[in-house]
Amino acid sequence: LSFFLLLPKQYKFRDLTIEELKNVNKTYPNFTFSMNTYTFKDGSQKDLLNFSGTVPVKYAGNSYNIPIHLWILDSHPFAPPICFLKPTVNMGISVGKHVDARGRIYLPYLQNWSHPKSTVIGLIKEMIAKFEEELPLYSLSSSDAARQSELLSYIAKITEGETDMKSKSKVGGGKNEGCFNKITVVGAGDLGIACVLAVAAKGAADKVVLLDLSEGAAKGGTMDLEIFALPNVEISKDVSASADSKVVVLTVNSLGNAQTYLDVIQSNVDLFRGIIPAISHYSQNAVLLVASHPVEVMTYVSWKLSAFPKSRVVGVGANLDTERFQYILTNLLKAQVPAKDAWIIGEQGEDKVPSWTSCNLAANQTEAMAARNSREKVANRAMEILKGRGQRSWSVGLSVADLTDSILKDKRKVHSVSTLAKGCCNINSEVFLSLPCILGTNGVIEMVKLEEDPLVQEKLQSSAGSIHDLQQQLKL
Repeated sequence: LSFFLLLPKQYKFRDLTIEELKNVNKTYPNFTFSMNTYTFKDGSQKDLLNFSGTVPVKYAGNSYNIPIHLWILDSHPFAPPICFLKPTVNMGISVGKHVDARGRIYLPYLQNWSHPKSTVIGLIKEMIAKFEEELPLYSLSSSDAARQSELLSYIAKITEGETDMKSKSKVGGGKNEGCFNKITVVGAGDLGIACVLAVAAKGAADKVVLLDLSEGAAKGGTMDLEIFALPNVEISKDVSASADSKVVVLTVNSLGNAQTYLDVIQSNVDLFRGIIPAISHYSQNAVLLVASHPVEVMTYVSWKLSAFPKSRVVGVGANLDTERFQYILTNLLKAQVPAKDAWIIGEQGEDKVPSWTSCNLAANQTEAMAARNSREKVANRAMEILKGRGQRSWSVGLSVADLTDSILKDKRKVHSVSTLAKGCCNINSEVFLSLPCILGTNGVIEMVKLEEDPLVQEKLQSSAGSIHDLQQQLKL
């Protein structure tokens, strides 16, 4: 057990990891532990704790010892292990619903991993149960073993950290991964699918991954996406499919039976605790774009759980409302005001606030006051029209596509998005509110200065206070 005490400092939750692996060692004393280099699909490498051993499986009246190899990520226990079979030279892999041709193991337990209810012991128990339903290995004859020795050698390299991505790169084929624009959408509900369709239609991404974390087989819209396969769109239940994404869009919301608003948000927080560390691990340089509700709180939660810089954690915020607001001013009201300077800011919902980034209203004070009053009247009319517009999944999806396009193409375009508002408008707490921001490859580049308006500042401070009070009651 002294080995665990040497666990590298890169393991963020060393005490939790050591305690759990002590239990594994006690239950399965035949396992051997070591530190080795693992190579991810994007070619990046990391020294990780791993262990090998056999698990007992009963099948058709016979007993088998199935060799497995597990890699423990440095974000454990908030991210699931990476699991492989480790066949000997006289074993063949039976490809099935839980095992692929490389020996990679896929289980519902891994897909639904959530600390603290998910443990390595629980994972191994489910592994045994699934293998007893469908044996993952079979015995080869001596001639078969000879013919497959090269394949098994390759599989062995994979379980030691080599990947097919790295092998292909050695040959020199394929596109340079560093220039590859990949987006992952987390959540296969209506909003997630709407985001996938809108992003694909926008054409900004080379690849779009829909990460379906729901239990069971594909259903509803996800099944339709599989049937009518779209170019460059991949559907996966494996978090590792998100590796090396430039943008990760979070659309998941808990569907639990919570009784209060606070319970609903806490349920979402618990859901994110099982997602964000793994997502952050596989795409360490991504921009997290949060569309889950309530967006201000869930953007804050994503920031805290990911430990990303504040610039790379962005909420969709009031981008959709702002685009609608500007459109209404220009096309419906034919207003004689510069719509490009008009913004919806603050928090989503009833407490959103119209504001402006331009204060050059007129040459003298009298004309300025008249222009300000005129602008306020037309803004109020636009806000009344805006109230009648709901935020449907497809419309939010279009907004998400607009934001991802600005990020991937480094457009330096101004959007009203949820960003850390501390230091703005005398706000001293760590809360996220929608404010006009310049977006680029690394997320928020700069916050655009708003026109000073005491009433607007008062409303923003009020929103910040209520959001902060709510955040204080959450368990992260």
